[in-house]
Amino acid sequence: MPMRPLLIPALCLAALTAACDGESVRISSTRTEDNDAKGALKVVQTLQCPQTMGSLTRKGSATAGGSVCTYAGPRGAEVSLHIVKLDGVTPAAALEAFEDRLSTAMPQTVAQLTAAAEQDAAGAAGATETPAAGDRASIKGPGVDIQTEGDDATVSLPGLHIESRGDQASVRIGGFHIDASDGDGAVNIEGSASGSGEGDSVSVQANQDAAEIRTSAGGEATRASWILTDNRPSEAGWRLVGYEARGPAGGPLVVATVRSRDRERGGVFEDAKELVTLNVGE
Repeated sequence: MPMRPLLIPALCLAALTAACDGESVRISSTRTEDNDAKGALKVVQTLQCPQTMGSLTRKGSATAGGSVCTYAGPRGAEVSLHIVKLDGVTPAAALEAFEDRLSTAMPQTVAQLTAAAEQDAAGAAGATETPAAGDRASIKGPGVDIQTEGDDATVSLPGLHIESRGDQASVRIGGFHIDASDGDGAVNIEGSASGSGEGDSVSVQANQDAAEIRTSAGGEATRASWILTDNRPSEAGWRLVGYEARGPAGGPLVVATVRSRDRERGGVFEDAKELVTLNVGE
């Protein structure tokens, strides 16, 4: 039965370990948190742009009436700091425009993750096919229900439910739902620690060398980040693009965009976050 090799990477991911390489992974979760503890975010009219911030060095002076500052980092990394007035536009729409522009620097990464998502959807549709008949087994007891037929199985235990159909498996553990496909090496994890779908959230989609990571905080204020990363460099050498964005309800937002030739999110990205914190707060 192919269920075991599917569940090993799935449960590995559920435990948030880093030992599962070479898989296609999507993770999303949500938790509720009191963001008032982080303090009120400031309403910014003009950017504060120090000459240096960590590994970053400012290039020239602020432009566009003090609403844009540009920094250079190690190995040609580029950071831009922006004030974004919402003017009736939602924060999500304003940030989507940044994602669209930054994604053009890494088209092969976008194409790979899009193809993986489409393959996941096709695999999920195939999992609904009627299984072929085969050997059957049944085990029942207090809180235990195990049914098998050929390569298919259903396992129900307290807090755990597993369904396997050929090379497809579905696992529910607490508030998390894991879908795995042995055929294409894909694992998707979705869930809510709070069970309400509200609060702080994180979403991760990964396939081989590429990954997209998105975070957002609950509440009316905007606290969001987005990263697209790949071990394989683009034609221009970029391995990571992304942004850190914060702003009070109604805006404006302060957004730091990053383009880096290093895949690790530390260093340049952390310095970009410090620029945002300097301007608008935590």
